[in-house]
Amino acid sequence: MNQPTRLKPLFHPGRLLVTPAALAALRSNGVPVISVLLRHVAGDWGIVSDDDKRQNDLSVVAGLRVLSIYRLPDHTRILVVTEWDRSATTIERLNEVPHEDEPRQPRSSNRRYPRWPNPCYRQGASA
Repeated sequence: MNQPTRLKPLFHPGRLLVTPAALAALRSNGVPVISVLLRHVAGDWGIVSDDDKRQNDLSVVAGLRVLSIYRLPDHTRILVVTEWDRSATTIERLNEVPHEDEPRQPRSSNRRYPRWPNPCYRQGASA
């Protein structure tokens, strides 16, 4: 008999936050929010680079920030970020992420994670 595949979560996602634009994109593509979250906590990092996959694997063990990017059927990219303290996971459209040249909200000085996402992941970036 075929048994369903059971994925074991690698970490607790904390509070789930989904931006309205990400929710609209997921709904218009028929992708449930829970499926994106389950992929993320199971260690399927999506379309991030090999370096970022290795960084995520280390981040899970070391208690650092974890990042995944998934491409939807309409080619919209969804960014999923779990904070280093596992207090929250945010799901947003990648184009909602400010470019590194744009002003950002001030962050805590005790931040313990790399500056992600890599600019090459931005919507419409050339390869």
